[in-house]
Amino acid sequence: MTKRFKAAVIGGSGYGGAELIRRLLQHPDVELARVASVDYIGEPLSAVHPNLEGQSDLTFEGLAPEEAAKGMDVVILGLPHKVSAQKAPAIFATGARIVDLSGDFRLHDAATYKRYYGADHPCPEKLDGTFIYGLPELNREAIRRARYVASPGCFATTIELALLPLAKKGWLKGAVEIVGITGSSGSGIAPQAGTHHPVRTNNLKTYKPLDHQHIPEIREVLEFAGGKDLTLRFCPVSAPLSRGIFATSFAHVDASISDDSIRAAYAETFETEPFVRIPKKRLPEVVAVKGTNYVEVGITIGDTSDGKRLVACFSALDNLIKGGAGQAIQSMNLMLGLDERTTLEDPGGWP
Repeated sequence: MTKRFKAAVIGGSGYGGAELIRRLLQHPDVELARVASVDYIGEPLSAVHPNLEGQSDLTFEGLAPEEAAKGMDVVILGLPHKVSAQKAPAIFATGARIVDLSGDFRLHDAATYKRYYGADHPCPEKLDGTFIYGLPELNREAIRRARYVASPGCFATTIELALLPLAKKGWLKGAVEIVGITGSSGSGIAPQAGTHHPVRTNNLKTYKPLDHQHIPEIREVLEFAGGKDLTLRFCPVSAPLSRGIFATSFAHVDASISDDSIRAAYAETFETEPFVRIPKKRLPEVVAVKGTNYVEVGITIGDTSDGKRLVACFSALDNLIKGGAGQAIQSMNLMLGLDERTTLEDPGGWP
């Protein structure tokens, strides 16, 4: 049966690429036509991703970006930061839509990009809104109209969704303190000292405290949603998980805002969202969303010594799916006029 659309993945040999390929191979409306990579050229997809054994006859191809994009309706870039921005300009002229999983087009300021990614942006003119930020819970209609989407970071998605109801009400102001715990797959497929199993399996450690590259992304998005004069104090923590993120965000809101109003804001924001769950009898946990495109959000409310209300916001997701490839597929579905839930509704396993 001929499918309506064709897609290419550029950068398909990583963990994010594995999830992109897996979802696209199951897609009823989109044919995965090409997988480009600088590694494993000529080898079958299963040589790198054993779970795809027997699922596809495709091989990794060493293609220039414009060749990979030729004749495609959409190109999904699973490339590292600073590489996507080098490859994307060659795709613009092909007419293909782009969903980029890197951080190269999420920010609107070239100086901020250089500060957090350590390089001059090769096409700063594309930071003017050419790419729509791919958080469907905030930008769904803009994504539907978009030619180019910058898919959010994994930490950013986790934290933004936890705080979005407060931002949309205009209640999110000033300092927000956040601790985010992440699994090793977020560091990519290439072995590193920090992801080496004997070191990581019994360990917890922070990295890039108060200086993570997702900080300006989160601040920019939450202020766009209605937050005011935000200062984010974010400490990421490396955990002995292979996948998953759990974030705790502490927001201080005016004492006049009642518990019922805060809870109603969360219910109202997410009641029609297909992939955001507020657990009824527990708080969010990673094992409930691992292997899925779902994110769980929950809150606890208390008082502070300065008379404000303290909202402790908890959120959990799978960094490779809702925090990566799954969210990119969700945006792709919207861009192509398809049901955004396609190939993404499986509930995962337990435990």
